Amino acid sequence: MAYKISDDCTACGTCIDECPVDAISEGDIYVIDPDLCTDCGACADVCPVEAIHPE
Repeated sequence: MAYKISDDCTACGTCIDECPVDAISEGDIYVIDPDLCTDCGACADVCPVEAIHPE
């Protein structure tokens, strides 16, 4: 089960540095590639607006 970034994302960039498999892509709202996501939760732990949740 991959994590997903909601519309609450502020594109702050905090989560990108935490992802060990580079599954997060930049944009107006960041996106997690479900094929690369290992469900580690590191991104969700550091998201300041709590926009990342398990899918």
